[in-house]
Amino acid sequence: MRYFDGNPPEVLPYGSPWPRAHFIPVSTVTEVVPGIYLLPTVSNVPGTLELRELSMAVRSPQGLILLDGCSHAGVERILEVAGTVDKHIHLLFGGLHLVRAPDAEVQRMAGVLRDEWKLDEIAPGHCTGEPEFAALKKAFGERYLYAGVGTVIALP
Repeated sequence: MRYFDGNPPEVLPYGSPWPRAHFIPVSTVTEVVPGIYLLPTVSNVPGTLELRELSMAVRSPQGLILLDGCSHAGVERILEVAGTVDKHIHLLFGGLHLVRAPDAEVQRMAGVLRDEWKLDEIAPGHCTGEPEFAALKKAFGERYLYAGVGTVIALP
């Protein structure tokens, strides 16, 4: 009811806003231009089962800069796929989809990202969740970057 003020038109126009575009489905890690990769994942998590998602990895002199959306497939799965490009993740940007995670999982994930994945920096976004932001900030200290609207982060 929020669309069209609750009064949708009888005929909905459809088609592409890009009629001459050439879209290519991405189902494997794909280098789209030198040093920039698309990383496909598919969720096996209840609630988002089979949801396809793309993340982007950019090579930098310090390691990969990884940008994800909501991490529906799980951030660890996305990191595994990114590891096929480069094992060293310099910076992870994006939502970690932990907003409903139990406290024990929040603590586990903060430690895993810091100690096992050895992320240099993290800039969690929207669907990570407030308790998760606090846990990640505690785990990463000065290596935790605020990534709210209007934030500018210098990249290597």
